[in-house]
Amino acid sequence: MTISIGICCYNEEKNIGQLLASLLSQKTDAPIGEILVISSGSTDRTDRIVEKEFSGTIPPVVLLRQRRREGKASAINLFLKHMSGDIAVLESGDTIPAPGTIAYLTEPFRDRNVGMTGGHPIPVNDEKTFMGYTVHLLWRLHHRLAMRKPKLGELVAFRRDLIDEIPIDTAVDEAFIEAILQKKGYDLRYVPEALVYNRGPENVSDFLKQRRRIFAGHLHLLRTKGYAPSSMNVSIVKLLFEDFTFSPRNLLYTAGAMSLELYGRLLGSYDFFIRKKSHHIWHIAATTKEIPAGKLDARIPVPDSPAGPGRR
Repeated sequence: MTISIGICCYNEEKNIGQLLASLLSQKTDAPIGEILVISSGSTDRTDRIVEKEFSGTIPPVVLLRQRRREGKASAINLFLKHMSGDIAVLESGDTIPAPGTIAYLTEPFRDRNVGMTGGHPIPVNDEKTFMGYTVHLLWRLHHRLAMRKPKLGELVAFRRDLIDEIPIDTAVDEAFIEAILQKKGYDLRYVPEALVYNRGPENVSDFLKQRRRIFAGHLHLLRTKGYAPSSMNVSIVKLLFEDFTFSPRNLLYTAGAMSLELYGRLLGSYDFFIRKKSHHIWHIAATTKEIPAGKLDARIPVPDSPAGPGRR
């Protein structure tokens, strides 16, 4: 079993260097054969950093350029066309995997019934602020949902021979792959030990950009494939108050976060049902595009045990 890693990115000069450095340092049982960076019409220093600073690495880092932005799904299809491994790992260009994460993520494929796995996103936002609290709340809900019924995103892996390509008009690529593999009878596996750091939106505008696009994409997926991600099936409110610490601040922030999420879903519904708008080439949430190195410290748990996958 060999691994190919694909990074789909657009103008990721602030993060691509530390992302590639982290991936090159990963220790896995199955060999990582290549890291393919699909740069979709980047106009900043992303391409230059990849070519100049990561030439001659082992495993090789290969830059694949798209002359213009065609959407993430199009970039994924380019990755699938050029990759050579048995297992495809898809990492967002604005995330950072913790040490050992790729090993944890790919370990379940020893079971032939497993078709796709997903990591555990950990936001680095300051939880003391309203937007930081909202982002952390969202990803805690994602974790609780995924523990009950896998909902995979930010960092995923799947068997290459099961996916030829995905429609270029989907705005929720990971969920679309979930739908394909479940229809084929394969298991989805959430891997909570496979930590991947991300940065959520730091302002309301960027938050709504993300949430309306994702919900419109889920509605499109439901209509075209009859597949609803777990976030559309499970009672969010029930999970919301698991381990909830009651305080005036938490109640106020939670009410605000719920209102924002509801508004984002209403906007997504409006885009899908009224505007007939596709979000496959989406507006960039600029505040999510850099994970300061100082945020990845001992305060955030990292599964780097000598007994873990890739350390035997």
